[in-house]
Amino acid sequence: MSAGTGGTERADSTDSTDSPDYEAALQAFAGVSGGPGHQAPDPVNVPMIRHWVEAMGDDNPVYLDDAAAREAGFPSIVAPPSMLQAWIMRGLKVSREVEAARAAGAPTGDSPSDRVMTLLDEGGYTSVVATNCDQRYLRPLVPGDLLSVESVIESVSPQKTTGLGVGRFLTNRLDFTDQHGELVATMRFRILKFRPRLPTGADDGTRTEPEEPPAPQKTSGRPLRPRPALTQDNRFFFEGTRRGELLIQRCADCGTLRHPPRPACGTCRSFAWDTVRSSGRGTVYSFVVNHHPQVPAFDYPLTVALVELEEGTRLVANVAGFAPGEMVIGVPVRASFEAFDDELTLPVFRPDGDGDGHPDPDGHRVDPAQAQPRSE
Repeated sequence: MSAGTGGTERADSTDSTDSPDYEAALQAFAGVSGGPGHQAPDPVNVPMIRHWVEAMGDDNPVYLDDAAAREAGFPSIVAPPSMLQAWIMRGLKVSREVEAARAAGAPTGDSPSDRVMTLLDEGGYTSVVATNCDQRYLRPLVPGDLLSVESVIESVSPQKTTGLGVGRFLTNRLDFTDQHGELVATMRFRILKFRPRLPTGADDGTRTEPEEPPAPQKTSGRPLRPRPALTQDNRFFFEGTRRGELLIQRCADCGTLRHPPRPACGTCRSFAWDTVRSSGRGTVYSFVVNHHPQVPAFDYPLTVALVELEEGTRLVANVAGFAPGEMVIGVPVRASFEAFDDELTLPVFRPDGDGDGHPDPDGHRVDPAQAQPRSE
């Protein structure tokens, strides 16, 4: 049995531009243990299975009904195969400890997996364009099984070419064993770390540190932000932002607004659509503040919000103009438009103040009706 997600290995090989010494350093990790293994904090158990199947809407009776499981040929109820990683997760407490250490500038690990990722970052492979996960199950897991997992860095590929830049596939294999040391499942996780293209006329790749408060950068050598994948259904949105317009897709038959853009209306199934211009006003429905991992094309801390527009649709966008700790759910915001390079202009939401459409004294707020892409 197997389960896969994410991208596929479609990139073509190119002649490496990295030095032989760098290539040798990367290849030295192939076949090396990724670091110390660890044991699941709890054995496979029915309460966790019940929570999982309810959350996933999976009503297969073999997961909770002994009789149905035996009738299907199992000794007892079995755990959903896709729960494999859930059993060995370290938990929220450990994740918070790691994040706190990162925020304090403390080292968070020196395992071979940490070192190969650091080496890829040092080589300029700082971004991720695709991942692929393939799981293989040797036997079903049953209540009482206690899993352990160990990882191996299986391979680091030669340099590949992608539409966003050159990259390398890093493949890790995770081996899952039970309380008797018997292999019960394996997982290969492949990630394409790529080297972002620099802006036209860029220099040797050095980065100019942003001034405070952070502003969109077009400094020589700074990588471009990732490009959106343009289609005939979403191209209008990005063409609109370049003009300083926040456009919402609308069904031409029933008038339902929808975002993200898509080919058909979810209400009446019509394929006919047009657009309406949003006021740009809205409220923060939800948000996260990203600190790590840091990608050179962005400034940190990076606040990303789900904004509910006054027209009723929601979209994900960056938020600026709030002091640390000021962001709260429900705060009114309004769109401004910022050109991050000559090709990409995106909405960035800022405090809306009294919502009268006039700029705040600091000039942060822009009336979408008059907005134009920012130029430098």
